[in-house]
Amino acid sequence: MKVLWVHAHPEPRSLSGALRDEGLRTLHGLGHETRQSDLYAMDWNPVVDRADFPRHAAGRLVVTTASRDAHASGLLSEDIRAEQAKLRWADTVVFQFPLWWLGPPAILKGWFDRVLVKGFAYGVRDPESGRTLRYGSGGLAGKRAMAVLTIGAGGPSFGDRGIHGSLEDVLFPLHHGIFWYTGMAPLPPFAVHGADRLTAEGYAAAAAGLRDRLRELPGTEPLPFRREDSGDYDEDSVLRPHVAPGRSGTAAHYVR
Repeated sequence: MKVLWVHAHPEPRSLSGALRDEGLRTLHGLGHETRQSDLYAMDWNPVVDRADFPRHAAGRLVVTTASRDAHASGLLSEDIRAEQAKLRWADTVVFQFPLWWLGPPAILKGWFDRVLVKGFAYGVRDPESGRTLRYGSGGLAGKRAMAVLTIGAGGPSFGDRGIHGSLEDVLFPLHHGIFWYTGMAPLPPFAVHGADRLTAEGYAAAAAGLRDRLRELPGTEPLPFRREDSGDYDEDSVLRPHVAPGRSGTAAHYVR
């Protein structure tokens, strides 16, 4: 495999940093190729602004249009083009981050905002039908993505009746709204709970669990989301009445 590891934690000596190092060592030992984007070490700019699109330095900025045009003409800022080149190279992408306020740190959200531009990751059209490709298709179709995350709270509080909501629902915007929307097949996440209270024994177990997940990565089945082009959705992108009867919310968009 060709694995891009995108890491978003400000402290290299953190639990996240240790797990990242363990993960990359494991992948190398298994013979996989790796590249890394350590966003804090790179001093990654997470803010979309006019500097991303040199030809749109004046006038009203419409980000979707400006990003599409800059991508098509090869004139996106150099840092964005470098990250897109890594994505093109990879067949699997690991996004590692601590869960802050039930989402990724701003620096990673900004990576998504700036790198996954229109015409590259989304807003791509089928040349034959003219249909916009998304939710199972798109600019990143054929790739797979997995979240590796550390969480301060214990596992039960992220269960079906846990106060934070199920981890599946918390990660739905990432798995479905970013990975699946752009065509990347989302793999089940790897989560370490109680991160702020982890003992040496707890770290050893977490590292072993991560190594096991990475060994199994080539054959891991993705989350079973419905494709938009499957016929399950109507012209308003709403599930047809006969699909997943009795289910609503995020659960209805899984094939189960």
